[in-house]
Amino acid sequence: MNAVVLARNSMLAMMLSLTTFSVQASSDGPSDAAKKYSPPANTTHATNVYWGDSHLHTGLSLDAGLFGNILGPDEAYRLARGEKITASSGIPVQLARPLDWMVVADHSDMMGIATDIKEGAPNILAEAKGREWHEGFVKGGQAAAEAAFDLIQNFSQMTVPEPLVKDYSPGSEVFTRVWKEIVDNAEHHNEPGLFTAFIGYEWTSVPKGFNLHRNVIFRDNADKALMVDPATTQPPTGSTNPKSLYKWLEDYESKTGGRVFAFAHNGNLSNGWMFPTEKTYHGGVVDKQYVTQRARWEPHYEITQIKGDGETHPSLSPDDEFADYENWAVGNLDLSELKTPAMLKGEYGREALKLGLQLEKKFGVNPYKFGVGGATDSHTALATADEDNFFGKSTSVEPSKDRISHPFVESELGEIPGYTLVASGYTGIWAHENTRTALFDAMERKETYATTGPRMTVRFFGGWDFKEQDITASNSVDIGYAKGVPMGGDLQKTRGKKAPVFMVQASMDPLSGTLDRAQVIKGWMDAKGKTHERVYDVAVSDGRKIDKSGRCKQPVGNTVDLETATWSNSIGAGQLSAVWTDPDFDPKESAFYYVRVLEIPTPRWVLYDKVRLGAELPEAAELVAQERAYTSAIWYSPK
Repeated sequence: MNAVVLARNSMLAMMLSLTTFSVQASSDGPSDAAKKYSPPANTTHATNVYWGDSHLHTGLSLDAGLFGNILGPDEAYRLARGEKITASSGIPVQLARPLDWMVVADHSDMMGIATDIKEGAPNILAEAKGREWHEGFVKGGQAAAEAAFDLIQNFSQMTVPEPLVKDYSPGSEVFTRVWKEIVDNAEHHNEPGLFTAFIGYEWTSVPKGFNLHRNVIFRDNADKALMVDPATTQPPTGSTNPKSLYKWLEDYESKTGGRVFAFAHNGNLSNGWMFPTEKTYHGGVVDKQYVTQRARWEPHYEITQIKGDGETHPSLSPDDEFADYENWAVGNLDLSELKTPAMLKGEYGREALKLGLQLEKKFGVNPYKFGVGGATDSHTALATADEDNFFGKSTSVEPSKDRISHPFVESELGEIPGYTLVASGYTGIWAHENTRTALFDAMERKETYATTGPRMTVRFFGGWDFKEQDITASNSVDIGYAKGVPMGGDLQKTRGKKAPVFMVQASMDPLSGTLDRAQVIKGWMDAKGKTHERVYDVAVSDGRKIDKSGRCKQPVGNTVDLETATWSNSIGAGQLSAVWTDPDFDPKESAFYYVRVLEIPTPRWVLYDKVRLGAELPEAAELVAQERAYTSAIWYSPK
């Protein structure tokens, strides 16, 4: 018996000794191998795509409020986060899926005037124009819309009565109060890891109707954002010259130690002034200082939105059969000047990327080396970019049987028809977490892409050593970062390689159409300084063939039922991928590459209006379109 007890005690002592040894070993920390056991805990790679709208207006904006928008930032964020709310028109509205982030970008100019016009504040009624705008709003309907458009015209032509400009400029009580309301709402709805509410605003430069707008986005929280008043454009405190905005951005960072950048939108309404190469609208010149400042402060561009798609135009890309997508080429923003062919070159994103190569050769800096995103620019406080859930540009054209008949803008020179409004778009940001810091940094490094609404997943890597098997590897994303650079990056030196190799991966949005094709768009500059472009189909669906010229000439087909506004995903592909080598590479030529992914044809919002509301459509209305995604480019320089 004693022997058994002794044996048991001996075994217990040995076990305790082992336990003590184990605890002692763990106190020294895990081994190097153990530290690397959990990959997600040890990577800074952008592992997730986060969807958002970088450009939304609420009733606090001077035009949106007068159009009848009674919703503020709180309602805008609640909708974006997945709640069902009631639109200003009284219609219940909800997104099919919540967004991950958003920027409420109300106009910085005349902050607070819309509310006071609606309420008939004494200072508003003291001015003849103010009374006119107030009376139009009270009448409602078309009268309110006309009053809002008149306000926009006076704003763009800088004929708003001076006393009203002063009452709603930086330093005034109303301006400061409204800015604080915007910032406080962003703080309230910002939940790191769950939803990012960026602090931001729109700097609305529109001299003589030429759209030179920029949105401003902060990396920071309220403590820094409230140390300043937003930049404005109306004199005497503001200026429409982008250089004044660059100075404001520089002063903000110097004063607060924070971070901020700006991005432009709707070059298609600038009548050639958005991407200058020689002279700027304000009488300046495109010199080393200009290109350096623009490259520093504008790392991003809004390439698609409700007022037209801004990738390219058929006149600029005659060999691209998909270039004629939702183009707006009538004139400037208020149609006070019509478009001429010569203006197009300074308006579209693809052409700007080409112009940037020429300016880089001249000055050593590329001012148009931007990443891309999409946004709604809705003035309804509703970030609705789905074709079957489109609430229009403004409250006056929220869903109704006759909204299609209302022109977006009309002047003595012409009109932009209401049925040409675009249910676009969203931005996908590749980042490792959903926070202001991570998303802002991703936008600065250009690891972003735009879609016209659908949430398709797109990856794009460029390097020199990718192999066919890399695209199908379980760790293909890790390989992409290890061997190359992601969208928005710069290819390293050739290291003796013949041509760059790219990995393209695209997956359909499960709530949208399947994929027709994935394309690489290349732009380059030859030895004489002339720029060129070419479209390559790199992956196509349904067993179609890509010919020796790099194109698939066979259309994917069309399954849209015009009677029911439905379609079938019986054609197209759920996923497309390719490892593609540039067959025309010249290591002496600067170049850029980006990916465009096309869905199969699906119904436009006007067809849903016809089927659901009984809307009568004009013959010119496009009923079907191929929605798409555009990635930020990857650049190559012989340097």
